[in-house]
Amino acid sequence: MRAAVLNSGRVFVRDDIAEPRPGAGQVLVRVRACGICGSDLHFARHGADMLALGREMSGLPFESDELDLARDVHMGHEFAAEVLEVGPDAETAVRPGQLVTSFPVLLAESGPVPIVYSNTVHGGYGERMLLSAPMVLPVPNGLPPHHAALTEPMAVGLHAVNMAAPSDEGAVVLGCGPVGLAVIAALRARGVAPIVAADFSPARRGLAERLGAHHVVDPAEETGWAAWRRVGGDRRLVVFEAVGVPGVLNDVLRHAPAGSQVVVVGVCMGDDVINPYFAITKQLAVRFAFGYEPAEFAESLRAIAEGDVDVAPLVTARVGLDDVPWAFEALGDPEEHCKIIVEP
Repeated sequence: MRAAVLNSGRVFVRDDIAEPRPGAGQVLVRVRACGICGSDLHFARHGADMLALGREMSGLPFESDELDLARDVHMGHEFAAEVLEVGPDAETAVRPGQLVTSFPVLLAESGPVPIVYSNTVHGGYGERMLLSAPMVLPVPNGLPPHHAALTEPMAVGLHAVNMAAPSDEGAVVLGCGPVGLAVIAALRARGVAPIVAADFSPARRGLAERLGAHHVVDPAEETGWAAWRRVGGDRRLVVFEAVGVPGVLNDVLRHAPAGSQVVVVGVCMGDDVINPYFAITKQLAVRFAFGYEPAEFAESLRAIAEGDVDVAPLVTARVGLDDVPWAFEALGDPEEHCKIIVEP
């Protein structure tokens, strides 16, 4: 079969990928749509650094497979697919022809294997892949594949908002890339107000407004903090740091109102410096959010299918496999693209 793969830092298409066959408890699917995630762009550029950082960490709930970046790396974890075949002993109600999505984990005898980056586990940038039957969710309400594929990235925003559990607070979202936009959509669905969003990109500010931000600002003209003082005064809030650039988190600690929460969802790949005095003096609660829970993934799918969250504005292009290398480059321009969907 055909698939777009990463090898030695370069994305290209192979025509000779071995066909996957469903084993016990697995489902074979044909990929109908797969979003390109910002983490995939990061990995394509900084894969060796990410792996090195992973080796430094302990205390993780799982052990990731060691990757060989000089071999084909399969990617693509934001997918919707059509069921082709249900393997033996697969306890599932889904049947061939049904559109599904799945929490991106393949259950194996050795333990769960994330469908993210792998030399052996196929992802959504290929024509076909395997899913674990217990993780598969039918796509409801006739939701089109290119919208159902955004279940995963929207679940990231939902998880960050659930961690904060805002009640009477407003919110400031710094950075309106796909993660920041997912946070805004989850905040609006939860009824949080006011929501202030800040980004230098006019295109991203426009999307933030369409996804539910009440006040959108260009930090070059008005900082998110000035905008908050204008609409929220000294009221405490939840700040979502979705930029991931050194210095931003310390700026948040410096300016956030006393008693506020800070949720970090932007991935900073370099060392950063903060002054704890800011956070201690104002008794700020600082949390870091990553991924989502299976229940949040299911809730994200429901919210999109029932119209609580409108993902249509996020999709700026739909391409075939041959255009995946182009798409990885094109996503570097925030004025042109937000989410590019691969349709193998």
